[in-house]
Parts: sequence; C-alpha cells; structure tokens
Amino acid sequence: MSSAPADPGPLEGLDAEEVFARSRRPLVLGIGGGGDVVGAAAVAKLLEQGGAEAIVGGTTWERRVVDPRPGPRSEDEVDGAARRLARGVLLADGSTRVGRDGPPFAEALVARALDRPTLLVDVTLAPRAIARSLAAALHELGCDAVLFVDVGGDAVASGEEPGLASPLCDAVMLAAGAHLAAIATVPVLAAVFGAGCDGELAPGEVLTRIALLYAAGAFAGARALGPRAARRLADLCAVVPTEASAQALACFEGARGTATIRGGLRTVELTPLGALCFFFDLQRAFEVGCLPLAAAVAEADDLEAANDVLARRGLRTELDYERRAARDAER
Repeated sequence: MSSAPADPGPLEGLDAEEVFARSRRPLVLGIGGGGDVVGAAAVAKLLEQGGAEAIVGGTTWERRVVDPRPGPRSEDEVDGAARRLARGVLLADGSTRVGRDGPPFAEALVARALDRPTLLVDVTLAPRAIARSLAAALHELGCDAVLFVDVGGDAVASGEEPGLASPLCDAVMLAAGAHLAAIATVPVLAAVFGAGCDGELAPGEVLTRIALLYAAGAFAGARALGPRAARRLADLCAVVPTEASAQALACFEGARGTATIRGGLRTVELTPLGALCFFFDLQRAFEVGCLPLAAAVAEADDLEAANDVLARRGLRTELDYERRAARDAER
C-alpha cells in the first residue's frame, strides 16, 4: 500500500483560523468512540474562546470496560432521554444510556459536566447514511461548521503502522465526513489531537502523516491547548474514563518519557506534541489520497461491511478485538 498522496495541485484547502473566526455554532465530534468526546470537548473550548458556542458529540461505540457487548450500539439501543434529529443522530443529555438500564454513554457524562446536550452518532450505519443524517442535524441545530476530532492520530494512518489497532470507527466517520463535505453548505474540517496518546501510532508516525497533509495542500493549521482548554480537559477526565485524552493532559502538564495504558498493553511516548491539535481540510485530504482507510470504506453498506473491507487489507480492528475478547470471556 502506497502512502503517497496524489498530486494536489494548487494549495487551496480550508484555513482553520478563518473558519473558526467566522463560526458561532460549530459541531465538534469525537470520531473514535469511547472517550474521544473528551478530547473533542477540550478542542471545542479552543474554538469557544473566540465567542462561539460549540455543540460537542461522539459516537455510540463505548469501550469494552463500559459496554462489554462487542461493537457500537444502534440508535434503537440508546435508552434514556435523547432527541432524534435524523436517522442515527441523537441529541443526548445526562440520562442517555447504553441500552436499557445500562451505563451512561461518555457523551452523557460530558453533557452533565458541561450542562448542555451532546450529539450521539450511530456508527453502525453506512458512511453515506451518516453524512446525510449529519447534514440534516446541522440544519436542525443551526451549526455553521463541523470539526471531526481524532485523539491519537490513527485516523490518518496508512494502514501499514505496526501499532494500529482501532482503525474502523475513525475510518467510517472520516468517510462520512468526506461525504458530508460534498453536500453540506458549511465548512468541514478534521483534526488530530494528542498525537500518539492512544498508544497506537507513535508521535513520529503521526507527524509523517501530517507532513503528507502539508504536501497535499490539505493542512489547515494548528493550535496548542491553553490553560482554559486544559482545565476543561482535566475536569472531564475526572468524570469520564479515558486514557488517551488523559495522556494529552499529562503532556500539557509537562510529563515526559513513557506511560502505559490499556492495562499495560500499549506504551505512550509523552511529548509536547500531545498538547497540540492539527487541523486539516477533510474533503481535500480525502480526495488527494491522504486518508486511505477512510477511502477504502467510503462506499460500505454498513459498519460490518466496512470491517470486511479493512480485513481484506490485512487489518485487525477494534471490532475484531472486542469480539475475540467476548468469546474468551465466555470460555
């Protein structure tokens, strides 16, 4: 698999600073499932310091320690108060749970902490279906920009990185974002926050992929956590179990060296990069070949089909891991 993007032509991608300066109501989505909504909320705070009021959200895929059933939950399996905006897109509050009498989604915990609703996206759907529903939700909510946030950097992976372990949710959501950019009337950006903090791609591997975004004219800017955004991140890490976003906070606080997460299975290199957020023009990055995994699943009929596509590329996914862990637990 080649990691080189196509010839980008003129450098004409979106500029994140221009987008954020104009935006008053951005939608900021954590796209990797689980605690990515925490990192998204911290990034949203950076945007809000310019006077915006962001809507924060994530997906219906909880970590195994929260929801032992493999894979994400469908819209029909979301319990508690949640307002349906479109197929598979819900506005959640602090009572929104994983199934009947299940634990709260991370998005529900964030809604409680921020005292405002959060968005939940059913990632079992096809990327094109998610895009159509997000377009409807943007209109309903009056959002004027969208930012898809990945914590760690595996969303921009080539697929060749040896530590890559959870490419599926990110790939489906970035593919949905690329489809959304083609039909939406608002700018659509993506971001990598906390490079290497999920213990999958090393910081240097993330930077290699970021360099390709630069070369392709898709890089849109960067920002570092400031004290206010870091304070929000700390507050949310205290109420939402999340290891990757917590490592980004540690980087902001000056931690150096290595740390282990995932029960010692993953090692994180702590560097100042962990406190940075890199933005890119999602549609341009997709079109010039910088997002090969998102491109691979872009026309999948649903999450299961997307998983099959990645399997044919020789990749193991978080869905494979969760199914294997569930089988082992039953023995």
